[in-house]
Amino acid sequence: MLQISINQSEGTALYLQLVRQLRHLIATGRLAPGDELPPVRVLAQQLVINPNTVVRAYRELEAAGLIYTRHGAGTYVSDGPIPYSDGERRRILSERLDTVVVESRNLGYALEEVVELLRERDRALRIESGPDGQKEEKQHGRP
Repeated sequence: MLQISINQSEGTALYLQLVRQLRHLIATGRLAPGDELPPVRVLAQQLVINPNTVVRAYRELEAAGLIYTRHGAGTYVSDGPIPYSDGERRRILSERLDTVVVESRNLGYALEEVVELLRERDRALRIESGPDGQKEEKQHGRP
């Protein structure tokens, strides 16, 4: 299930919230090329929104070349370029880093400690990833 949330009181159109979040999931690789998106009715029920809102978001993403629909077979992520420019990707990452910097200061960490923790986390995530950089499925006792 996709981790998407819609905020009715945000002031941003619901379909734009959905477009923004799906673009982000595609840009970060959480939705990979070929991944199937939930059917319109299913996603609308999960988000408690009108199905037409999902249709509008899917149309916009399809017009941008990020997804495609196979009639009767579903909607899928396209094999296209990352949907953000270098500047936009940098802006997104900078916002997240701002949060980390402020939180680390509030918790009493020095910048050098935060950088070392970042390196540790990077190493840990690399160990969990397979040779192609994708997370390996853990079998948990299954054959």
